[in-house]
Amino acid sequence: MDSALGCVRLNARCFARALAGYLEPALADCNEALRLRPDNTNALDSRGFVYLKLGQPDQAIADYDAALRLDPQKAHTLYGRGLAKRRKADLAGAESDFVAAIAISPRIGEQYRATASGRSRVSPAAKP
Repeated sequence: MDSALGCVRLNARCFARALAGYLEPALADCNEALRLRPDNTNALDSRGFVYLKLGQPDQAIADYDAALRLDPQKAHTLYGRGLAKRRKADLAGAESDFVAAIAISPRIGEQYRATASGRSRVSPAAKP
């Protein structure tokens, strides 16, 4: 299988498993996707989301930071990093990320909550 296609498929499964609450299998899928494509911003974002759901904000922030170094305009990633910073009680950092995310995508908070709750049909590859 082509590594790009394999990464996309693994990332999609990672994100779906994370939404369903299967966090350890989701993390394994994200890790494998990133083994295939270490600089895939969607897989980094998805793994950050898994770490956030696992209650590991430092690891989440590390993945969100890596994704944002590659694409600083990813509103979804900025918003996720803001949530991770808020979990660490970095309220100024969280607010800065939320403001930046909203400047890029004014409805990002609403979209993120809908996606995280499973109410959205947004695929991980199509995240804003």
